[in-house]
Amino acid sequence: MLAKKKKTSAKPAGPGELRRRKIFKSLHDCIEVEGYVNTSLQDIANRAEMSASHLCYYFSGKDAILLEYFESVSARILEQVEALNKGTPQEQIEALADFWFKGKARSRKEIGIMLECFGVAVNHEALCQAKNRFDETCKSFLIMLFDDAPSVLGQSSRDAAEVCYALTIGLRSSVYFDKGVGLEDAHRIFVQTMLPMCGVGAEGQVPSKA
Repeated sequence: MLAKKKKTSAKPAGPGELRRRKIFKSLHDCIEVEGYVNTSLQDIANRAEMSASHLCYYFSGKDAILLEYFESVSARILEQVEALNKGTPQEQIEALADFWFKGKARSRKEIGIMLECFGVAVNHEALCQAKNRFDETCKSFLIMLFDDAPSVLGQSSRDAAEVCYALTIGLRSSVYFDKGVGLEDAHRIFVQTMLPMCGVGAEGQVPSKA
């Protein structure tokens, strides 16, 4: 089950936090233009309007910036996904489709940033662990969805969640790399695949048992 976060009163960000946010924004912009591999620590520092030595006061290096940036983005995404955990399975599926393929997470640039992080995680142990935590939390939400479904097609809720999550990431990748697959296509494929998996018909009705 997704962990509940304690609500805390918002506090104005201090100079150090504002500087860290500027560094995150600089990394984001650099990745958009050149990709992570072609981005140097000096590039990030230049966009953040500081020296590389000053930047290292806040982060030990480029990988450390990417790790904390990914964790920050992941936390924000998971908070939004957790808010979709209400309503019928069909309503949750449609809300997920809207979130991944119509909402803020849908832009080509954002997809590109996420794919960059996933690629770096292959050879970056700390980032790989952060990605695994993100993946498992997303899957735990999906497991609850399938637990509440009228039926699951010949598999456990855990297996169904694995399929659904793979479908989500796969479609996001296809939208980015395949010009023949647009956001509307991905949205349609996701919904049409997920509804039968949850034992819900095309019209949102539970199929009658033979």
